[in-house]
Amino acid sequence: MADAKICGRFAPSPSGRMHLGNIFCALLAWLSARAQNGSMLLRIEDLDTSRCTEEKARLLMDDLLWLGLDWDSGAFPGKAPDEFYQSRRSGIYKEFFEKLAAQNLIYPCFCSRAELHAASAPHTSDGQFIYPGTCRNLTEDESRSKMQSHKHSWRIKVPDETITFNDRHYGRQSLNLAREWGDFIVRRSDGIYAYQLAVVIDDALMGVTEVIRGRDLLSSSAPQLYLYRLLGFKPPQFGHLPLLTAPDGRRLAKRDMDLDMGALRSRYTPEEVIGRLAFLAGLIDKEEPVKAAELLPSFDWQKIPKENITVTN
Repeated sequence: MADAKICGRFAPSPSGRMHLGNIFCALLAWLSARAQNGSMLLRIEDLDTSRCTEEKARLLMDDLLWLGLDWDSGAFPGKAPDEFYQSRRSGIYKEFFEKLAAQNLIYPCFCSRAELHAASAPHTSDGQFIYPGTCRNLTEDESRSKMQSHKHSWRIKVPDETITFNDRHYGRQSLNLAREWGDFIVRRSDGIYAYQLAVVIDDALMGVTEVIRGRDLLSSSAPQLYLYRLLGFKPPQFGHLPLLTAPDGRRLAKRDMDLDMGALRSRYTPEEVIGRLAFLAGLIDKEEPVKAAELLPSFDWQKIPKENITVTN
């Protein structure tokens, strides 16, 4: 019997129009939760207020509803409940930030981006910068003195520990915090709380039990699971998806306006868009129009490819 307590979520950033890759993730997150008789939540991840706007958020919601991807709780068009917009939750993030500070788990970092990239620090294979720990061992007096004249972010100390978890799609994963992440930022130098901290707090407090997202975020599971443990939260189950890529191998991105919703809505019906994504996901044998709800009876994680999927216009 399906677990009625499953809660999935879609948590987009309204920095631009959704593209086919975003919709692919939204569809499979929706199908996974609904196939388990679970609920769906929509959260607007607008920490970057310079690029994210309420107008873009409402357009995003309209696009989801046009596709037939509904949700049970969260942000809705014409309504702006503060708790479902990250930009309005800084007071909550501050509370948990202070809990980490009280445990002496965070420290100020005075390094500029240019200084970090000039250092001979290791990088992961995908280009993720690994902080070399430059400011970790400053004394309290040294840190206090620097604070008078330097902007600073706040980093969390991570141990040389391997985090292991079972991904819903890719199976057992092992990621070492020190070697693959290093001490990561929890509050930026401009005072904005960092995504890794915000997303953990939000998913935990909102009762999210399942997080389905692109495999480009798979490595983020390690620092997030570490934060779940430090903050005393039960983590969700993670499931990562293959990425949709252009023929040249690059990942579809908003900045490139690859197959965005504006273009898709002008050329196709909702059923045609869903049908194309369902075919790419291996859920149907041929590309044909279909409603999202019609995919539920046959939804199966085993059908979804593990390798990235090439998309042509």
